[in-house]
Amino acid sequence: MPKTLHVSPTSGDYSTISDALCSIPYNNTSPVTILIAPGIYREKLTIDKPFVTLLGLGKKSSDTVITYDDYALALMENGEKRGTFRSYSVFIDTHDVTLKHLTIENASGDSKNHGQAIALYADGDRFIMEDCRLLGHQDTLFTGPLPPKELQPGGFIGPKQFSPRINGRHYYKDCYICGDIDFIFGSATAYFENCTIESLYRPLDNTSGDAIQGYTTAASTPEGQEYGYVFSHCRFTTDCCPKASVYLGRPWRDYAKTVLLHCELGSHIHPAGFHDWNKKQAHDTIFYAEYQSLPLEEVTCPSCEKGQSPYQNRASFCIQLDALQAEHFSKEKVLSGSDGWMPDL
Repeated sequence: MPKTLHVSPTSGDYSTISDALCSIPYNNTSPVTILIAPGIYREKLTIDKPFVTLLGLGKKSSDTVITYDDYALALMENGEKRGTFRSYSVFIDTHDVTLKHLTIENASGDSKNHGQAIALYADGDRFIMEDCRLLGHQDTLFTGPLPPKELQPGGFIGPKQFSPRINGRHYYKDCYICGDIDFIFGSATAYFENCTIESLYRPLDNTSGDAIQGYTTAASTPEGQEYGYVFSHCRFTTDCCPKASVYLGRPWRDYAKTVLLHCELGSHIHPAGFHDWNKKQAHDTIFYAEYQSLPLEEVTCPSCEKGQSPYQNRASFCIQLDALQAEHFSKEKVLSGSDGWMPDL
C-alpha cells in the first residue's frame, strides 16, 4: 500500500529528510511519499530506495529548500580534493524517484574559487522532477551515468566510479535550472519540458581574452544511444550575461546529443549556438539540432524591433530540423523505452 511520511523540524514524523529516507527498507516495492514542510534543510542526501517521492508542501518551490555546500576544490581530511562527483547536495541512485515543488541548492559559491559543485546527481531510470529549482554555478545538474572512461586519472572518484553504466530516462517539467559552466551535463536520456534555463554571470579574467561566459549543456551521450538531451518549449535566459557570450552546449564526449524544440533563446546565446570544445573529430559524431527556435526578446517584448533568426549563423555541425524530423524527438518517443514508460503528471 502507498505510504506517507511527514517531515517537519517541529511537528512531523521525522525532523530531517535523511531520517525519513532511512526508515524506508532497501527492498521497498510500494510507493512512499515524503511530505516536507516549508523550511531550509541543510542535508546531504542519498536516495537509494525506489518508488520514493519527495514533495515540498510550500506554496512555491522556493519555500522548501534542500541545501549543502560541498565543492570540487575543497580539501578533505586526507588532503585529497573532493572532486566533482562527491560534491553533490542530493544523490539519486535508484529507479522510480520523483521530486516535486522543491529547491535543491549547492550553496558553495562561484565556480572560479570552488570549481565544480553539483546540486543534483541523478543516476537512475524513470526519474521525474516537476516544479523544482536547481541552484548552482558549475555542473549544477549531473544526469548520470558517468561516461565509460575518465579523461584524467581520478576524474570519476565518487559513489559510482566503478558501477556499470546503465542509461536512465529523466523527465524535467516546469523546472528552473541555473548555472554558468556545463551546468546540465551527463549521459542520460533527458527530456526537459517548459523549463527555464538561466545562465549566471561570472567575472572573467581579463588577461585571458576569453569573453565567453559559459556553456549551458555538456552531454556525454554514449555511442549508439538513440537520445541524449531534448529541450521542448524551454526558455534560455540570463539576467546580466552579455550578448553572444553563452553557448547552448558543447560535447563532453564525442557522441553528445542535444536537441531544442520550440525554445526561446535570449540574446546571450552565441550565434553559433553550439561549440565543439575544439574536438574537430566530433563533428561527424555529435548531434546538435534545433526546430523553430525563437528569440526570447520577441516573446517578452512583442513591440520591440524584430531581430534576426537565432539560427542564421549556426555552427556547421548544428542541424535545423524539419517538422517530420522533429517528430522523432517527441516526449513519447524519447521516454517510452522498451517498457512504454510515460510520466503521469
